[in-house]
This record gives sequence, C-alpha cells and structure tokens, in this order.
Amino acid sequence: MPTKQELAKLIREACEERGWGPTKLAREVSIAAGRPPNAIERQYARRWMSGERSPTYWLPHVVKVLDLDLGTAKAPQPAVPEAEVTDTVASVIQLGRSDVDRRNFLAATSGYALSALALPDLDSITRHTKTAQSGAVRVGAGEVAAVKQMVKALGDSAAELGGGHARHLAVRYLTEDVASWLNGKYTEATGRQLFAATSQLVHLAGWMAQDEGDDPEHQGRAQQYYAHAYRLAAEAHDPELSATALRGLAVQAIDLGFRAEAVQLSEACVRYGKDLDNARAVAYYEATLANAAAQDDDRRLATRHLALSESAIGRSPATAGESWAAHYSPGRWAHESGMILARLGDLDAAEEHLRLALDIHGLDRRRTRAIVLADLGGVRLRQGDMDGALATWDDFVDCAEGIRSVKVHKAVNDMRTRLNRFRAMPGAERLRQKAAQLLI
Repeated sequence: MPTKQELAKLIREACEERGWGPTKLAREVSIAAGRPPNAIERQYARRWMSGERSPTYWLPHVVKVLDLDLGTAKAPQPAVPEAEVTDTVASVIQLGRSDVDRRNFLAATSGYALSALALPDLDSITRHTKTAQSGAVRVGAGEVAAVKQMVKALGDSAAELGGGHARHLAVRYLTEDVASWLNGKYTEATGRQLFAATSQLVHLAGWMAQDEGDDPEHQGRAQQYYAHAYRLAAEAHDPELSATALRGLAVQAIDLGFRAEAVQLSEACVRYGKDLDNARAVAYYEATLANAAAQDDDRRLATRHLALSESAIGRSPATAGESWAAHYSPGRWAHESGMILARLGDLDAAEEHLRLALDIHGLDRRRTRAIVLADLGGVRLRQGDMDGALATWDDFVDCAEGIRSVKVHKAVNDMRTRLNRFRAMPGAERLRQKAAQLLI
C-alpha cells in the first residue's frame, strides 16, 4: 500500500491525465459510491490530491474512478449488515430488540457514520402500504399523536435529568407499541407522519444512549439509532428531521474525534436544512458546522458558519413553536457559540456568550444549565479569574445533583482534575471534595 504522499501523487497524476480538478473528482467518487453527486465536498478531494488527508473510507471508489493500480486496494464493502439496508422498519425494530435483549453493540466508527449518507429507500412507505398483512392493526392520526406525545414526555425527562433516566422506556415503547404500528395498515400520508414521528423517537433513543455512557457499546448504540432516525426521516420526506438526525451523527463524530467526518456530516446537515422556513433550525445546523470546523482547526470555515448561525438565530421568533428544532433557543445558541469561540481562542467573547446563555436568555433544563455552568467555569479559569471559576463551578455542582449524564460526569472529572493544581487553596480543595459526592 502506498504512503499518504505517494497516494496523493497517484491521484494528482491520474486527475491531470483526465483534466479533472477536485470538484470533478469529488463528483465522480460520490457517484461511484452510490451517493448524490454533491455528497463529497470539493475541499476533501483537494486534500486527497495535496496529501493533507487520505481517502480511507472512499479509497476503493477513488481507485475505481481513476483506475489506480494499488495492488492491495480492496473492493468496497457495505458499512452496515445486509439486514440493515433492506428495510428500515425491520431494521429499526431489530435494533430496538437487540437493545432490549442487551446484546453487544459494535463500537461507533467513522465509516458507519458516513454510511448514513447513502441514498434512503424512498419507496419504503409506498411498499409498506401495499404489503401490510390482513390482520395488521389499522393506524391513523391517533397513533401518530401518541408517538409524538411520548417523545415529548420522555424527551422532557431526559433533558432535565440526563439520558441515563428512562432510556429503557423509550426503547420498549419502540419495540412493543410503535413496532406494530409501523407494520400496520395506513395510508401513504399517515405513513409519512408515522415514519417522521418514529424518527423523533429513535433519535431520542440515540441521544439518551450517547448521554448515558461513553463506552464503545453505548456510543455504538447511539450511532445506529441516529442513522436509523435519518433513514426514517428521509423516507418520510421530512428535511428538518433528516437534517437533525445527521446533526446527531455529526455531534457524536465531533465527540469521538472523527473530525473530517464531522465536517462532512455537518455540511450534509446544512444542505438538508438550507430551504427550511425555520430560522431556529437553520441556526442549529449552521452552528453545528461551525463547531465541527473549529474542532478541525478550520478557522475560516468555522467563523463563516458561526456568523450565518448568528444571523439565523437573530431572525428566530420569540415563541418556540412545535418544530423538532424549536428547542434550539437563543440561550442554547449562545452556549454553543461560546464554546466555539473558546475553541477559536476568543475567551472574552466566549465568556460573554456563556453569561448571555445563563443570565439573559436563561435555560429551562437543569442538565443544560449544569453543562453551561461547567463550561463557563472552565473559560474563567483559562482567563485567570480563579474566584470567578470557583464561584461558577460551585453553582455547577449544586445544579448537577441527581443528573445521570455522561457529559455532566465528564465535566465533574474535568473540573476536579483542573483544580488539582490549586489544592493549597482552601476554596479549591473544598469544591473538589464537594464534587466528589457526584461521582459516588
């Protein structure tokens, strides 16, 4: 197998022979992989050609379109088991039952995340309306409303107390109630509504799994739920839910360190949401791309999309509405933007945004408020404001009591580690001991 630079040279030479630039290469590789022509961004193809990145996941398709002779290059393999690409309904029910039965899950991978971008089965709902069994339950608006209500109730609980609370209820509701409706009798219009509502439920199960544990199995569960949420939403022809599911995959990719994949998923998320008449949703997706770009050390891309998200959130209505992205309030935007600015090194602006989230807009969920307090304490410590950091972290510890969230748990550990340097200070050591009670 050639080195990264040798591979880049082969790609450049093959493109030069064909008169291709990075745009043409990206388009042809996308098509060869069975994706939309714009699935791969021009910048990724440019980085393959320059040797900045290797097209690890896309390599078999690059070999194919450029007719490269690498000797050991393998034919592309499906990123998910065959059962998962045949029928989304059967696959998501199987996923939920595997979760209920506590079967082992594969760890989350960058390849699986990108496989979610494959073309969805757009005929799925039509096929189900024609093949429902004679004894199948009839499904109408009442069942769709029930799913939405359960998503709201379980989502409110998780947002307040963390994903570790009641995740099993969401999964069992999927496998024991919603499963029979997905396999029931319904019109195409009802089917789209049912798939969309189920997408929200499956997305919630993924978020809860991700927030419950940072071990490979929990993250693997989350990734599979997010991918299925995207497929259900895409098959329901719902661009907002599709974009939101891709956002879940993108944020997870950021957390797992899959930086290039996070940018690509975020770009797909923005494309899905670009025509939405929903300023909060647009801000949600643009901020995700800004975050991914900042983590990828692409300051120019991060700054551009952070500005676009700020413009969108400024146009958002005062009332949240019932949109799936309605929870992305100005307060949540201020928090995410503050952490992006911190990543970019602008600590003063970061602190201002985090204080804005807490003091002006407010945050209605205890878990979210706890995380913002933890982040603000960290920013103040980096600014050299030790008293401000201790006071903020003291509020964080009080707020975090009883929350079952891996993100909050990590914030506690991070805070205690950073305070190790200041153990000679009575206030710092007292706070370390107080925070230790949250880890019991």
